[in-house]
Amino acid sequence: MDENKAKMELLGRESVHKALLKLGIPTMAGMLVSALYNAIDAYFAGGLGISQMGAVSVVFPIVQLIIGLGMMFGAGASSYISRLLGREEYEEADKAASTALVSGIVVGAAVIIGILCNLDAVLRALGATETILPYARAYARIYVAGSIINVFTVSMNNILTAQGATRITMAAMLSGSIANVILDPVFIYGMHWGIEGAAAATVLSLCMNLAFYVVYLARRKGVLRLSLRKFTWSRQVYGEILKIGIPVLAFQLFSSISLGLTNMAAKQYGDYAVAAMGAVSKAVTVGSYVVFGFMKGFQPFAGYNYGAGQYRRVKRAVRLCLIWTGVFCAAAGALCIIFSEQVTGLFGADSRMISFGSRVLAVNAVTFMTFGLQMVYASLYLAVGRSMIGSILSLGRQGIFFIPSILILPRIIGINGLIWAQPAADLAAAAVTVCFAVTTDRRLGLLEKGAGKE
Repeated sequence: MDENKAKMELLGRESVHKALLKLGIPTMAGMLVSALYNAIDAYFAGGLGISQMGAVSVVFPIVQLIIGLGMMFGAGASSYISRLLGREEYEEADKAASTALVSGIVVGAAVIIGILCNLDAVLRALGATETILPYARAYARIYVAGSIINVFTVSMNNILTAQGATRITMAAMLSGSIANVILDPVFIYGMHWGIEGAAAATVLSLCMNLAFYVVYLARRKGVLRLSLRKFTWSRQVYGEILKIGIPVLAFQLFSSISLGLTNMAAKQYGDYAVAAMGAVSKAVTVGSYVVFGFMKGFQPFAGYNYGAGQYRRVKRAVRLCLIWTGVFCAAAGALCIIFSEQVTGLFGADSRMISFGSRVLAVNAVTFMTFGLQMVYASLYLAVGRSMIGSILSLGRQGIFFIPSILILPRIIGINGLIWAQPAADLAAAAVTVCFAVTTDRRLGLLEKGAGKE
């Protein structure tokens, strides 16, 4: 119980900046490692040729969707669990966690089977050219089938984050990433498995993550007690999970659709354009996952303190997160502008891919500087259970504004539309976020005065 008490002390009594760092840095590192999985595959696959690099780009939206299923149940439960722990309702928190994990695995398995049964059609719909398709098929058969492990690990990552167990999530994901770095070149080049080696290396690396979580559960660590016996069909539990989880899934779904539409728009210009857009998405994903990860640490803090009526702590946390994520996004954007050619060149040696990709990356990097603002307020609304506004802010950048941009701009200004689609969406999403931010800050101020305490 001492460990459990310490975790509750961290959420409810630790100084705000120390609590955010203790919660945010491990989850940030974990999400960064998650982003590196696909970046590592793309890096080594890029050495095989632009068609192989294009194959990784085409399969990426499928993986995003499957990860989204794990996040729907895991992140949805995380928000609910943190609020239950804030109210000291531990048995209900156990039920929510157990229900989320089991549901995620069952739904994930069903979706994976459906995708594999219609694989070629799905890959073509996501932008695979005839030269990319054979490599995409070979890569997807292994990676997509093994992604059921992703559903489990992503769900567990979010569930454990809700109780402040961020070190185990960081260790689990870090071990998998290290394994992937080692196995990729061995399988791809050493054993001459090519693109299939990249997929096999990633699946085996995911097994490392799985092992960490299984051992953690077997040793009965942490506040929560997960068990099949605690699974429930409760409408209230599913309602709370899905209230937050569906917007999170929608974000991943829109991200997958956006990536697919980008590949389709690039497809008409050749494999180099598909590979270039894939390289840019990998680079931007690394930066965005750092922010996502830190916000995952912020969410249980905000949910716990909001549930406990400690509004001043929530307000302080929002201000700190705005500063920290703003500085990071500005620095990351500046580096991507300065080293755009070098970053794009990591994913292949084709001169056309590097030239086009560096232009896209530089322009995207400018508006990426608004990303922290968008995610802080989207995460805040999801953490306190206001899912509608949270979903609007979460879906703006990759869905509500991006999809019209990628459908319209390439038709009007040709290949330059690929370059400007994401920046246009970022600016629109940032403007909407500012409008909600003003209202939110005012509301937190009123709640703080009403509570009359920290």
